[in-house]
Formats: sequence, structure tokens, C-alpha cells
Amino acid sequence: MVRIFLLLFSFMLSYESFAQQILYLSPNGSDKNQGGFNSPLKTIGFAKTRARKINGPVEIRLRKGTYYLSQPVVFDSSDSRSATNRIVFKAMPNEHVVVSSAAVLNLNWKPYKNGIMQAKVTGDFIFDQLFVNGKPQRMARYPNYRSSERILGGTAPDAASAERAKRWSNPSGGYLHALHLSEWGGFSYLIKGKNEIGEPVLEGGWQNNRKMGMHPTYRFVENIFEELDTCNEWYYNKLSKTLYYYPPKGLNLNAARIETPQLKHIFEFRGTKKQPISNISIQDIEITHTLRTFMENKEPLLRSDWTTYRGGAVVFEGATNCSVKNCFFNTVGGNAVYFSYYNRGNEVIGCHILKAGGSGVSFVGDPKAVRSPSFEYNEFINFKDIDREPGPKTDNYPAKCKVYDNLIEQVGQTEIQSAGVQISMSMDICISHNTICNLPRAGINISEGTWGGHIIEYNDVFNTVNESGDHGSFNSWGRDRYWHPDKATLDTIVEKHPEIVLLDVIRPIILRNNRFRCDHGWDIDLDDGSSRYEIYNNLLLNGGLKFREGYNRKAENNIIINNTFHPHVWFNNSGDIFRRNIIFRNYAAIGMPGNGHWGKEIDFNVFTDKGELSKAQVSGRDKHSVYAPPAFVDPVNGNYRLKEGSEAFKVGFKNFDMEHFGVESPKLKSIAPKVLFPTILFGNLNEGDSRINYLGLELKDLNSLGERSATGMAKETGILVLKVDENSPLKKYVKVNDVLLAVNEISTARVADLQANVLPANFKGSIHLALFRNQREISITAVIE
Repeated sequence: MVRIFLLLFSFMLSYESFAQQILYLSPNGSDKNQGGFNSPLKTIGFAKTRARKINGPVEIRLRKGTYYLSQPVVFDSSDSRSATNRIVFKAMPNEHVVVSSAAVLNLNWKPYKNGIMQAKVTGDFIFDQLFVNGKPQRMARYPNYRSSERILGGTAPDAASAERAKRWSNPSGGYLHALHLSEWGGFSYLIKGKNEIGEPVLEGGWQNNRKMGMHPTYRFVENIFEELDTCNEWYYNKLSKTLYYYPPKGLNLNAARIETPQLKHIFEFRGTKKQPISNISIQDIEITHTLRTFMENKEPLLRSDWTTYRGGAVVFEGATNCSVKNCFFNTVGGNAVYFSYYNRGNEVIGCHILKAGGSGVSFVGDPKAVRSPSFEYNEFINFKDIDREPGPKTDNYPAKCKVYDNLIEQVGQTEIQSAGVQISMSMDICISHNTICNLPRAGINISEGTWGGHIIEYNDVFNTVNESGDHGSFNSWGRDRYWHPDKATLDTIVEKHPEIVLLDVIRPIILRNNRFRCDHGWDIDLDDGSSRYEIYNNLLLNGGLKFREGYNRKAENNIIINNTFHPHVWFNNSGDIFRRNIIFRNYAAIGMPGNGHWGKEIDFNVFTDKGELSKAQVSGRDKHSVYAPPAFVDPVNGNYRLKEGSEAFKVGFKNFDMEHFGVESPKLKSIAPKVLFPTILFGNLNEGDSRINYLGLELKDLNSLGERSATGMAKETGILVLKVDENSPLKKYVKVNDVLLAVNEISTARVADLQANVLPANFKGSIHLALFRNQREISITAVIE
């Protein structure tokens, strides 16, 4: 009976292989085999080549085990398939398949000293990361890693000081990592040695497009031998080919599996528009062990704060209708999935992306497709030279691609300027039903307006901006071709030529039915110039909604818990609409137009505090807005639908779905972290706002995230200029939204500093002012007559 069953099973496998063109692989197979169930091939690269000779659809089934690559699996146009003859690389059902670029090291460990072990390495390997029994270890670093530290796992101002470097005999090959001066991402440097006064010689710092220098405090160094002093740290001496490792107690190091990644990419799709790669899918595979690429992150993404490296564990370039599905990206060193240049109809579905060194999924087009491009915040095109043709010049960019039902968490392990999903120079990208959480910067980032059409829906994005500042769970910029770094010039351009704002963002960008929570910034942050957004039916749990200057934005039917709308430095007649939203306090406006006219319409909103509604209406806005208590159905468990009978319904607010944020597949739902729902707060939530008048200037302490963001200050310090009186003797010198840093070389970190050094009422003569304007410090000598 058993024999009959085995014969029948063998016949079924043979029939299936014949009907569906199936090839089998096994780490224990041979590329001399036929590729049958009982005679599997060994390597993915050979199976790919074999599949080229097969007419019809092909399924390449990988048996359980780890497939170690010595070079990436590269698909080119000769691997392309028709829609009816797709090729799928997938794991056998219920079998765990790993594809890795690591080298497995066979080492003979010996004691070194102080608990540190050492082993000689034979062969030439790259030592960028070290995995012990599948878990990543840390390069020897200072200060030591502490999981309790919010930023970079622990930092020290003296990390790269000459005093600290005295301890290091030869720091060449080490790295210095630091936060950006204004906490807008980070920088990394290769240490080349020490100079004549003992300071580290650095090379790098190109990982951020805002070249303003390192933060003075948030810094650490790694890959320094003398800093090897705690468990789970390691160091490799290239000259002596010796690996040093400080194992934790209880680890049998001679029995442990020691692996070090050797490749930047695992799978590469390399085609062009003329010769695309089509209809290939990677499914059900764990992808791991790739090199970190933070030192190759150099290419500026127009005038956003980003630079990029065009690579990842899986790279798509010149691909159509290809996909990666149900894969586990486990601690890859750089980006997980990267779509570069021309891509159409590709998908990332059902994947778990965990602890990637860079971003989760990136879409980045060709700068040559952009009309009148500029590549750094302070660059600009003279107005008369700006190309007036709307849209892109070429089609060499990603479009009509989808990121659906993915769990993306703890990415940005090495690169602070990263995101769960990053979009730049692309069109019609759909980001739907993803859970994105526990990140150093944004969950979803759109670098500029080029070229819109994106749909961001049903995502659950939370616990973001954990290691940076002045950002949001969703973040965008719109420093498009019309942009100018001088705010007064920019305002003039837009007032005279409003049509120029929308030449790049040719289609609306839609944010709908998402849940966002950011505890170190805004839930949604539409920063510099972000335009043509439609934002509706979103649940914002903590950080509120910010619109910096932009054009034609509409926010409607959103719920903003314990917060409000933050309009900052708008253009006159921006066309913006804010209506039928639930907010908890009056608007947190900064640097808005002096004529009191904010956009096209701000009305029909729902305030949960009567006093806050009155404040808004006194300003001439919200004529039809209403007060309604926050009578939600079950806020403790995340149901913020309003109960029947709420006044909110009378102004047109409509309840929306609260049950389908984030991932949908049962497997990912079972492991996805859960957002924390806030306690509902009542009463006036505004901060204290004491003001003084000084020489005709209305001033206050700069003491909020909103004021810091609106001015571009690196930290919440200085005195903010709210108003300049017509008869002020400083009218020619000081502008609204300036930050006063010093008067006559006396620091003015707070209003109290200014009050302690008040000039006489009848003072005449010169005073020296240090101001922060247009995101840089300036010095002015003012003459008072």
C-alpha cells in the first residue's frame, strides 16, 4: 500500500512539473541535475538560466535551507516573460527558505583578554556586519549601545574629540555617526586617521542634502579597536586578519554560526524602457545579510533634505509587472526594496521588512526627467529661466506601482534620513494597508511634488521621528521648480504667478483613511511648498496636522485628537481649505498673512472646547463651526466614531471606517505592533504665550515645535518676532518670523535676557542684531535715529 502511495505521489509531482513547468532547488542539490523533485538544482542563478529555455509559465520552487550567494541574482531582458508565461521564484509550502549573501566563517577561537576572544581569518572577506547564530552584533563603539537611549543608541559630545582619540592607536576604518545640526536626519563619516593635533581625519558627511554640519552632542563612533569593551561588540583587524569578539555569557562560541555579509544586493532587475524585465515574481523567501550602504548614500534628491543610494536587497530598474510578495527582509544592511528610474506596474505585497539599515521601500526617478531642477535648498533657477511646460520631460521614473499589506518596522538602523516608504520623482504610487512603525524619521515621505497622483490609504503609521526632529509620521516637501530660499522673493513669485506652483505636481496627492501617531513631531507634516494635497478621513492621534506654505490643499473630515491644525507662513490666496474636521483647540498659526485671510475656506469645523471655538471666531474664521464634546464610541479601544446626536453631524462631518487601518493578512496582523491610543484631554491645551513689546517689536520666547519648524531653528531657543509696528525704529531691519538671537553681542535665548538689558527709551545710535532668517543666521547693524 505504501509503495502504491509513493508511486502515485511521484506521478502527481511529475504531472505537475509537466503541466506547470516546475523546477526544484535545494541547497543540497546539484546544477548537473534535471531540476525535478528528486533531482533538484542547487543555485538560483542556474535555475534562472535554465528557465530561459522553457516556453510557458515557470515556477521555481526552493526547498528549505539557506542559499548563500557569491554574487547577486541579476535578471535582464533575456529573462523577461509575457503576462501568460510568468516566472515565479518561491519557497516550497511550509518550508523555510533563506537567501543570504553572507560568508560562513569557520574559526578557531582563543582568549585575548578581559573576556574578549580572538580568531584568525583565512580568506579575503568584507567585514561590515557580523551575525552570531543569526543575530546582528555591534561594531566596537563609543559610547556603548544602550537601548534606553532615544537617539543613536547613545551619544557623547566628545565621541570624535582629540582627547578621546588619544586612546586610539589606529582609528583608520572607523566611522563617526552624528545627527544633523537641526536634527533633520544624520551624517556619517569614514575616519581616515588622525591629524597633527590628534583629531580624527574625516571623509563623508554627504548623506544629508542640508549641509549644515553635525549636531554638537548627538554623536558616536564605531569600528574602533580600543572601544571594544562590552558584550556583543566586535572588531576586525584587516592587517593581521584577526577577528575580535566579546561574547555574552553562556555562548558556546566554537559551536556558534558566524556569518558576515558580502553583497549589497540579493536580487537585481536590470532592464530599460525599451528592453524591460517583465512578469517575474519573488515570493515566500527570507532575504537577509546584505552590506550596509550608508557611505554610498550620496545622490541629492532635488531640494529635499534627502540624498539616496540607488540600491537595496531587491532592486528594480526598467521592470514592469514584477513583484516581491510575502517575503521577510531580515536585518538587511541598506534599503530593503528600491525602485530606480523606469518602473511600471510593480508591487511589494505581504512582506515583513524588519530592521533594515536604510529605508523600507523607495521609489526614485530620474532627475533628468525634471524640468528646471535644483539640487540643494539654497539653489534656485532664475524666474525668467524656469521651464513653463507642466509635468516631466521623460518617462524615466516609477509609476503605477503598489506597496500593499506590508509590515515595515524598525528600519533606518544605520541611516537616520530614511523612511518606511520613500517617494521621489515618481507618479501614481499607491501605498495601501501597511503598518509602518518604530522609525527614526518619517513613516511615509514624499520628497517633492514631482509628479503627484499618489494614493496613501488605510495605513497605520506610528511611533515615528524617534531619533530626529521637526518632521512627521507622514512628511512631504514641495520645493519644486518655482521654489526660492528667500521667503519674501518666494511669496512675490507665487503672488504674481500662482500657476507656476502646480507645474510639477500635476496630479493631486491623496491621503485618506489612514491612522497616524507621532509623539516627536506632527502626525501629518506638509512642509515647504507641499501642494495639491487632498487629506480626508484620517485619524490623527497626537501630533496634529501641519500645512506650511503651499497651494491648493484640502483637509476635510479628519479627526485630530488632543491637538489642532498648524498653519505656518502661508502664501496669500493659497486656495487652501480646512473644513468639517474635529479639533481640540484653536489653530496653532505661525507667520500667517497679515491681512488675516487664510486660504479659500476655514469653516464648518468641530471644536471640542467652547472657549477655543470662540477664539477662532473672533479672528473672523469658522463662522459656521460648532462646539461638540468628544463623544466617541470607544476611544479606549480605538473607535473614534461619534455617537448619534453629535452636533458635528450638523456641519457635515461623517463617521468613517476605524477597523481597517494597517496590514490585512492574518500572518502579519498576528505579529504587527499595536498603536497606543491616547487619553482624551479636555480644556485649553495651548501653551503659555507671554509677550512683550520692545522698540516696536512684539516678541515672545520661541518655545514650541511649531515655532521651531516655522523658523527653521535647530532648537527651541531665541525670541520670535510676531509683529513689527509701523512706527518701529527697527522696521527696516527686522521682519515677522525672524528669531532674535543676540543684541549687541548679548545672547537673547529668552525674553528675560532681553529685559535684563533694555535700551533707554530715548536711545539713538547703532545696535547690532543677530537674527535667524530664511533658515540661516545673519548679522545686521541697525541705526536708530
